[in-house]
Amino acid sequence: MKDRYLALAGTFQASELVRQAACHGTWSGYAATACMNSLFQLEADSTAEIYGGREHVKLGVETMLAVLQGEDRYVDSLRYVVGLLQIERKFRRANKMQAEIGHRLQDIGSHGEELEQHDRQDLQASEISALYSATISRLSPRIVVNGNPQYLKNERTVSWVRTLLLAGLRSATLWNQLGGGRFELMFGRKTIINEARAFLMS
Repeated sequence: MKDRYLALAGTFQASELVRQAACHGTWSGYAATACMNSLFQLEADSTAEIYGGREHVKLGVETMLAVLQGEDRYVDSLRYVVGLLQIERKFRRANKMQAEIGHRLQDIGSHGEELEQHDRQDLQASEISALYSATISRLSPRIVVNGNPQYLKNERTVSWVRTLLLAGLRSATLWNQLGGGRFELMFGRKTIINEARAFLMS
């Protein structure tokens, strides 16, 4: 699977996890860990390494394939992807914001090393959430997350939703850096679908 399609799948994975969290209050742990860890991999030798291995983007590939094949149940996931791709174009030009986020993520990535993985990730998600609110939330159009109000009032869920949105933006930025763009999404859907099917069959 081409690196840029893997990056696009990373965007779909983060968006689907946002949908899961907002609608159900739970989300796929392995996939969320891959998304969070991608935020701390500011330099990597390959796209797969950013996510900890190609297999950790399986949910994103499955979601991307379902969306491109027109499955309605992923409508919110698609909406978040579109929103992230729109924000990415403005984020690309915000050099100061990029530097601030990169510097803060380096710090956050080392926090909570003495804690168990679950507690460490919740701590990091809380800090990333605050970072998102102070930076990305200033860009328009703001992404409005739909879901169950009960879950969207939960502080831990909100922290993870913002963390996942930032991870989705990281993947959207990577997609662009690797040569992806909206025209390929519009006119190259068949190629992306074939790549996704081949990935899931391998």
